[in-house]
This record gives sequence, structure tokens and C-alpha cells, in this order.
Amino acid sequence: MVATHRAVAALRVFLVLMFGVLVLFQVMSLPGQFRYMAEQSPDKAYLRWPLTAVSIFLVLCVQVVIVAILKLLTLVKKDRIFSEASLRWVDAIVWAIAAAWVVFGCLFLYVGFNADDPGVPLVMFLMAIGITVVGLLMVVMRALLRQATTLRTDMESVI
Repeated sequence: MVATHRAVAALRVFLVLMFGVLVLFQVMSLPGQFRYMAEQSPDKAYLRWPLTAVSIFLVLCVQVVIVAILKLLTLVKKDRIFSEASLRWVDAIVWAIAAAWVVFGCLFLYVGFNADDPGVPLVMFLMAIGITVVGLLMVVMRALLRQATTLRTDMESVI
């Protein structure tokens, strides 16, 4: 159990660090990058704000997942992971991934229909598959958590 507590503590530190870096990306890096791209390619400057909004939204989806994982880690620490409260946080993860999948899918279609080179659409296709796999994995994990929660509730009522 000591190893679990250490792993949870380390995971919390890295998740908070990741969240902070993502905030920096949202506030400084992404808007600055798209401003620079608009200056370098004035013919594509019209994409500055849509790309900024989409990228900030996708980062926001990742931040929602991080917050939900932090909440789930708190439930693990309190030995309450097999409860209805944990299902709400897993639902938040599933919905954030679904929202990111829809937005990324639209971006993928736009890039795919307007690309001159197949490299970027292929990389985006692989990313879309990755998002899909993670989303479906979370749906399966949610079902397993639901079963474990039901079993624990049944066992507690027997004892």
C-alpha cells in the first residue's frame, strides 16, 4: 500500500505540473504561434483565430481530463474509488474525450480536404485513432468501475 501512496503522490505532482504547462500553452504559446504564422503567411491569416480557438479548446479538454484524474486520485487515497462519485469523474473524462474527438474530427476533415501533401492528414488520422482508442478504453473502464462498485456495494450490504 505504501507503493500505491507514493505512486499517487508522484502522479499528482506530474499532473499538476502538466496542467500548469498547458495553461502556459493556452495563454502564451498557442496564440503567439498562430499570430506568428499569420504574419509569415498573410494568405492564410484568416485561419489565425479559428486555429487558436480550436487548439485552446483541445487543450481545455486535456485539462478537464487532468482535473478528473486528480479527483479520482483523491478518491483512491480515501479508499472511495468504488463509489458513485467516481463514476461522475469518469463520465467527465469520457465527455471531454468525446468533445475533443468531434472537434479534432472536424479539423481532420478540413485539413484532409485542403491538404496538398498526404503527410499531415496521415498523422492527424493516427491521432484521431489514438483519441478514439483512449475514448473507447475509458468507456470500457467505466463499465468495469460500475461493476466493481456494484459488487462492493453488494458485499458491504452482506457484511
